[in-house]
Amino acid sequence: MGLVICRTSFRCVLSHALDDVSWYHGPMNNIGIYVDVQNIYYTTRQIFNRQFNFRALWEHVSAGGEITQAHAYAIERNDSRQRAFQQALRHIGFEVSLKPYIQRSDGSAKGDWDVGITIDVLSHAPDLDRVVLLSGDGDFDLLVQAVQSRHDVFFEVYGVADLTADSLKRAANSFNAIDERLLL
Repeated sequence: MGLVICRTSFRCVLSHALDDVSWYHGPMNNIGIYVDVQNIYYTTRQIFNRQFNFRALWEHVSAGGEITQAHAYAIERNDSRQRAFQQALRHIGFEVSLKPYIQRSDGSAKGDWDVGITIDVLSHAPDLDRVVLLSGDGDFDLLVQAVQSRHDVFFEVYGVADLTADSLKRAANSFNAIDERLLL
């Protein structure tokens, strides 16, 4: 694709297709990846009836620089399959943060990581050149705007196109629709 987005004269990034990693590499290209695991799991299952391929994402993103932060935020349900999945994420290179699944007496459930993801992105952003967020949650549009207004960071979002909030797509420097190349 050929659209160039420049924030300063020495940090330019090409918007790209998933299979095109022709990034400009400045003196530093530190990348942070932040994954809203529940959002990605349920949206890929709903639209594709398949699982997301975290290793393929890692390989694609790392081709554009050094991944210095990699966090996956999940809910702990004390299930052996989930523990195996979490261990696989750790093996790839993610730090996995777990929060207990809370079932309320009214039948509703609680267990999202929006605040935790926001705090981590805001605290790491000064040391990053590129933030990669995996989520379709429109609440993160405010995070994207805050990071972009305070730091010279390229903010990229990956999500299932039909289930990603338009406000999040618009706020990011680049939106990457999850498709066959990132599915198992």
